[in-house]
Amino acid sequence: MVYGENTDEYAKPEVGGSKGGKQPTTVDGQWLEPLTLLSVVAGITTRVRLGTNILLASLRRPVVLAKTLSTLDVLSDGRVDLGVGVGWQREEYDAAGLSFDGRGKLLDHTLSVLQTLWTEKRASFKDGYLEFDAIHQMPKPRQSGGVPIWVSGTTNKLVARRIVQFGSGWIPWGDSAVDITTGIAQMRDLVEAAGGTLDGKAIVGNLRPVKATTGGVDLAATMAAVPEFVAAGVTDCRMPINVSDDASEAFDTYSATVEAFRAATT
Repeated sequence: MVYGENTDEYAKPEVGGSKGGKQPTTVDGQWLEPLTLLSVVAGITTRVRLGTNILLASLRRPVVLAKTLSTLDVLSDGRVDLGVGVGWQREEYDAAGLSFDGRGKLLDHTLSVLQTLWTEKRASFKDGYLEFDAIHQMPKPRQSGGVPIWVSGTTNKLVARRIVQFGSGWIPWGDSAVDITTGIAQMRDLVEAAGGTLDGKAIVGNLRPVKATTGGVDLAATMAAVPEFVAAGVTDCRMPINVSDDASEAFDTYSATVEAFRAATT
């Protein structure tokens, strides 16, 4: 939602950052509100899935967020995935009048409300944050069971428990994303210890673009990591792409990237 000026915190795992990480823009970077942006993308596409990676869901009032996501899922004909995490910057929570230290519990509360409203026709809910009884929120998401929730985080018991309780997928973070093979193996054990399984759940792997000697990205070299990801259990790959402002050139870049990915998976 907002940025404070302490972007160095991004590199501190102890507050939720990633070791050695760097905030990709300055504090004045042009970060668009994701659900508004996905609504635009939904209107000009028919097949691509629409996801957040990640949304700080606990910064938003859960009843309103449930309605927004349900609406987007209906308008996109069931193409939405909700990636969520707790975040790393205290200022975002301060600006929203919320507790940074309590952000994990607040996220659990938010996800509980979302799933209640998405799955119950006559919904009732009560916890330490919110209480309502016999309310109706329509339309429901197009996808059975509600919008799939992909939980982001490092390999730890809290994230594992959140995956078991809410998750359709896992978005690794920090060291877990750097060494994806080890990260998945560790998370699999933690999820099983929490009474669940990673089997059948989506897992995201981060592809790191390899620079070509002629400039730009060497797509073949970048995609060389894909077979290892697949063998480890990765189901979806994420890759940052810089494209031209020219629509035709941007389309060519996206097309070449997709073709390189397909070649690496066949």
